[in-house]
Amino acid sequence: MQPNVVLYRNIPDDLLALLEQHCRVTFFDGINADNRAAFTQALAEAEGVIGVGVKFTDELLAAAPRLKAASTISVGYDDFDVAALTARHIALMHTPGVLTETTADTIFTLVLCIARRITELADNVKKGQWQASIGPDWYGSNVHGKTIGILGMGRIGYAVARRARLGFNMNVLYYNRSAKPEAELTLHARRCALDELLAEADFVCNVLPLTPETRHIINHETLAKMKPSAFLVNGGRGASVDEAALIDALKSGVIKGAGLDVFEKEPLPVTSELLSLPNVIALPHIGSATHETRYEMSKLAVLNLLAALKGDVSKNCVNPTAFR
Repeated sequence: MQPNVVLYRNIPDDLLALLEQHCRVTFFDGINADNRAAFTQALAEAEGVIGVGVKFTDELLAAAPRLKAASTISVGYDDFDVAALTARHIALMHTPGVLTETTADTIFTLVLCIARRITELADNVKKGQWQASIGPDWYGSNVHGKTIGILGMGRIGYAVARRARLGFNMNVLYYNRSAKPEAELTLHARRCALDELLAEADFVCNVLPLTPETRHIINHETLAKMKPSAFLVNGGRGASVDEAALIDALKSGVIKGAGLDVFEKEPLPVTSELLSLPNVIALPHIGSATHETRYEMSKLAVLNLLAALKGDVSKNCVNPTAFR
């Protein structure tokens, strides 16, 4: 008998057909107040779930007593209580790897755009403010030859470092729990303490996962250790940055600017002061948002779920020891 699966995010038709070849699928095009009760009811018979954007707390998991595997269409898994999944012997699958290069593109785009004031100046031109040859008031900052400090040297951190070193001849510093010999050998990256990185880097790029240790790792104290000429780029997790502290630092000149693709609350509230600051670029969490990459993420999530339902958690499983 085919396993029951709840799909709670729209995926391409061919991938839905693949999933339906092997499973009985109940589909929800996103979860909202109108369909949450039906979603919770469907979980009662579900052996697998696949999607993104729903918080799976222990309380919600209690409504899914038959659940064997959850597959998130993302590399991050902040939506899931991993301890609760593990206690219930539920495998959690995710999609690392396929979004690495696209996300690194986005992060380095933010580096370039915030340094050269691309969005601010493009807006000036559209407003008709370009009336003569530009002067210092419109100048930006160099990127090539500067020092980039990367918080987190995993797949994405390494891809950002590769762009920085090989494309822009930048010095690469990194802060990571463990040394990364490949980055040090091929990119001449130097591992250092957080305080040292903050003091030396012209661009501080966060790609750390969110953990209790990394929550608000960028705060009043750490921002004060950065150069006044430095820029912060966050392409990791929104809650790694204390946004109130960042707003204070940007308004008072503690740092020069920030490029942000992730936020503590998403979508970013229209009342956020970040939106009124000219030295901020704010993107709507587009790190992996290309047609090609989002397709590959959905495909991998489907394959991950099918494998887990067959008992194979050898690849892309967050908690393989929990599976039975």
